[in-house]
Amino acid sequence: MSKKTLLVGASLKPTRYSNMAINKLVAHKNEVVAIGLRTGVVAGITIDTELMPYEFIDTVTLYLNPSRQEAYFDYILGLNPKRVIFNPGTENPKFYELLNQNNINVEVACTLVLLSTKQY
Repeated sequence: MSKKTLLVGASLKPTRYSNMAINKLVAHKNEVVAIGLRTGVVAGITIDTELMPYEFIDTVTLYLNPSRQEAYFDYILGLNPKRVIFNPGTENPKFYELLNQNNINVEVACTLVLLSTKQY
């Protein structure tokens, strides 16, 4: 069984990188849950619009710009993931510091590239 990934900033639009990431995570047989502004389904994954109490999250991959991330700090810390991936455009040193203080690994990378190069 794969490690569960939470994608934050999910989009229903196929041209968005978050949408592509859901599709690629599913294609690589990863267990995925997703949060976005609008509910819907991408690659069989229901996008939730509320902060759900997911359990056993290994990785959080962010598709939110830094100005919108602060509302998620406590939520993500509370999930206690092993790592948080900051995709291009989501870099946030303030959040890195909080994650490091809570022994959560910070990875500034692209989920799509990590999957393509088998480094995910």
